[in-house]
Amino acid sequence: MQINDTLKPAEVALLYQSHHAWLRGWLRSRVGCQEHAADLAQDTFVRLLRARQVSPLKEPRAYLSSIARGLMIDQFRRRALERAYQESLALLPEGEVPSEEHRLVILDTLERLDRALHQLRPRTRQAFLLAQLDGLSIPQIALRLEVSRATVERDLAKALGVCYRLRYAEL
Repeated sequence: MQINDTLKPAEVALLYQSHHAWLRGWLRSRVGCQEHAADLAQDTFVRLLRARQVSPLKEPRAYLSSIARGLMIDQFRRRALERAYQESLALLPEGEVPSEEHRLVILDTLERLDRALHQLRPRTRQAFLLAQLDGLSIPQIALRLEVSRATVERDLAKALGVCYRLRYAEL
């Protein structure tokens, strides 16, 4: 199958017909649940339809499994965030628990922030988390990461830039 810049819906339909059952089985063997595998398979093809640029698919199953693997990782991280958030809510006094609508906004924001931070280099992400979650100062972070203060300042500026862009992208 030759693809110029994007996959056409007819090409995705052909991929779907040819590989959907295989992908569902591949996913079922990894997630252990037929319904969950079916949802992830559908999400894989939706992602494929939304792809802006796709290189020629010499190995469609490898490409589909790569997309599906990314979706599984995203889902795993989303569930971990939700569990951590639920655990933190359990520690709040009953009157301070946010409404369901507010809870969904918070979870959405946490997911987008998590995706954005995972695009950073590991040291940059770690410096940001040490500053924001542990409250460490720049000299303390520099000591912990065994880098200069200037490096920590640059890393924090990069991470804050990501957060700033994330914040203003939603307005």
